[in-house]
Amino acid sequence: MTVLVFSGLIFIGALAAGLLGSLTGLGGGVVLIPLLTLLFKVDIHYAIGASLVSVIATSSGAAAAYVRDGISNIRLGMFLEVATTVGAVAGASLATRLSTSMIAIVFGLVLILSAVLSFFKTRDNLVTGPGSRLTQWLKLGSNYPTPEGRQDYTVKNVVGGFLVMNVAGVLSGMLGIGSGALKVLAMDSIMRAPFKVSTTTSNFMIGVTAAASAGIYLKKGYIDPGLSMPVMLGVLAGAFAGSRILTRARVSQLKRVFAAVIGLLAIEMIYNGIHHTI
Repeated sequence: MTVLVFSGLIFIGALAAGLLGSLTGLGGGVVLIPLLTLLFKVDIHYAIGASLVSVIATSSGAAAAYVRDGISNIRLGMFLEVATTVGAVAGASLATRLSTSMIAIVFGLVLILSAVLSFFKTRDNLVTGPGSRLTQWLKLGSNYPTPEGRQDYTVKNVVGGFLVMNVAGVLSGMLGIGSGALKVLAMDSIMRAPFKVSTTTSNFMIGVTAAASAGIYLKKGYIDPGLSMPVMLGVLAGAFAGSRILTRARVSQLKRVFAAVIGLLAIEMIYNGIHHTI
């Protein structure tokens, strides 16, 4: 296989990963890393490095469209980034000391948890009213566009969501997935934000989280420009396409796609991790 063909195949795979990542708030890494390690036999540390670069590109690109459309909750995202950034630095430092098989198993377990929680909850949240004192003090409530017009909402369980975001940051730095899965679930299931707000705010957040840990991978030499370039371009193109689809997509369908794809990938990652074939 020539370099040109290899780069083209990587681009196509990254395009699909970026599309799914944009629609579900995962950032693409949740599909991209299994794709690179299982199909293209890339060392998982280099796959994580390339994924982190693509996560930064996705957040910088597609997230801008969600902010423009008024779906993302900027104030909520910036508040929760305090927790994820601290966790990301710790996770990246830990990842460089773990074996590839151990990282693959942890990656798969995190994906299974995300798939289960998402699959059994397909109804959207809509919490109205003033919210808790902490929510009001931080002004975390907002509104987002719906077919019937802009809909006001608020969030709950701010402290619980903040703590889960810290764990999400650790996993982001360790696994290179932007921790979108846990971020979406923290905002959707714990803080009770509407699903579309959760996914778009996650897309807004993941770039900052990834940037905090990408520097450590760069210092260790795990970011290869030849691999990162087609990955970044493909994920960015897919993310832009996803931003066009999201506003018209049904929430229940998005959650089922989210659960099915990452569930299958999780099983494959755990199997290969246990058998040391990754």
